[in-house]
Amino acid sequence: MPPIPALFTLPIEPKGSIFCTQPSQRVYLLTFDSPPDNRLTPAFCTAFVLALDILDRRFPKGIVVTTSAIPKFYSNGLDYESAVKSKTFFSDVFYPMPTMALINGHAFAGGLMTAMMHDYRFMNPHRGFLCLNEVEFGAPLMPPMSSIFRQKLPSPSTYRTMVLEAKRFNALEALQEGIVDGLGMVPELLNFVEETKLVNKAKSGVYGRLKREMWRETVGYLENHVGGQKRIKEEMEADKGRADEEEKRVADWEHSKGHGVSKL
Repeated sequence: MPPIPALFTLPIEPKGSIFCTQPSQRVYLLTFDSPPDNRLTPAFCTAFVLALDILDRRFPKGIVVTTSAIPKFYSNGLDYESAVKSKTFFSDVFYPMPTMALINGHAFAGGLMTAMMHDYRFMNPHRGFLCLNEVEFGAPLMPPMSSIFRQKLPSPSTYRTMVLEAKRFNALEALQEGIVDGLGMVPELLNFVEETKLVNKAKSGVYGRLKREMWRETVGYLENHVGGQKRIKEEMEADKGRADEEEKRVADWEHSKGHGVSKL
């Protein structure tokens, strides 16, 4: 089968791109190709948002699917602060067409957050893990980052395991926990799209409005990102103040006893 020609291609500096193909009528496949692992750099975010804008403004309504040309990674996240600082990067949470992440490989941290902002998720059954590993490298979750998991995961215990244990979910586990909606690659995804008639759902013009109300908590945090950052900073300063107070109380107790306590 000959390769499907691209509808358009956008560069991602310094040596990447996002290209859009149409594997089926009104199914728009955005493929990330930003080596080595599709990190959410400012250039990546800018190109992704522009691709969504082009599809919204210049093509008939259908469904937008994202995936990666890099077999090992959907996205390794990492530079997620760049993403969340862009008010429009996570706009696919209320994008006016159905969105689906086709997770072909690992999706870690900001990469998994990006996938969660989509309406649906399909995962390669043979490769990749999903992991929210901020606890392992000491990064707090900003309000919209945490909110999207809290709102979309069906189980509080899955949310706890994901955030506090940094569990790596394989495809079957992700399906069982409701993190993804199905397993497979493009053929299986197209079958799902056909069965659910997703290409027709945006025709009435209210699709984005319905999602905005469904995920009102997350949308609110995205729209008030500066306020959320301020709150996190204030909480971190308060935590430091509490730590100083705790240290003083323990030191006073040790002094009153006349000796210290061995540390583990």
